[in-house]
Amino acid sequence: MSFAATILTLYPEMFPGPLGISLAGKALERGDWTCETVQIRDFATDKHRTVDDTPAGGGAGMVLKADILGAAVDHVVNAQSAGGTASIPILAMTPRGKPITQERIRELAAGPGVTILCGRFEGFDERLFEARPQIEQVSLGDVVLSGGETAAIAILDACIRLLPGVMGAASSGTEESFEEGLLEYPQYTRPFEWEGRTIPEVLRSGDHAKIAAWRKARSEDDTRLRRPDLWERYSDARDQSASGARRKKKDMDQ
Repeated sequence: MSFAATILTLYPEMFPGPLGISLAGKALERGDWTCETVQIRDFATDKHRTVDDTPAGGGAGMVLKADILGAAVDHVVNAQSAGGTASIPILAMTPRGKPITQERIRELAAGPGVTILCGRFEGFDERLFEARPQIEQVSLGDVVLSGGETAAIAILDACIRLLPGVMGAASSGTEESFEEGLLEYPQYTRPFEWEGRTIPEVLRSGDHAKIAAWRKARSEDDTRLRRPDLWERYSDARDQSASGARRKKKDMDQ
């Protein structure tokens, strides 16, 4: 069964976009995943096909209307239910959302697919999420984009590359940043010397145990320096694991 991606957007021509080339494009051609777009404007009820209105209480910009969005979401959910895939998660791309994690990406990639609602203008009428609580509000981090489409492409790319057979080596998806709560270790390749800088000697030693230890140490060092938030979570988990192992050993000794 292929991974079904459905995108609700005002700009369906943006898809598959970059997902139509390279590994994701080949996977699309093979049928490993499918890409369906839904034009939000099709659910407008006036002759001008209006999808937004001014913010209640005043302010700059425009807000996407809850009634239009609700109708679009319901259309997709009903179609999926009729096709036997009623449990597909729905994400709404918004800077107000919870930052997406690699753990969540893996969960999505292991499922039947994902539906992504792309925001525009000043965002969504909040009543959409009150009335449709199954929608997850997610973001790519502390950045503001022109619209949710580019964020949706990033989410889909992260999912598609984890589908079976998309990446060449099975280990490619496990020795990467965030997979063990750490940033990935630094990488090198030929030429051996470049502008007076050489590849670390340990990587040319052929000693796999030493190489693994060096990579783990560099991952820890870089994470501690660059992402103290990740390092704190990693350290807490490591300490809890070590504490649990000590308690287990003590119980066995008794």
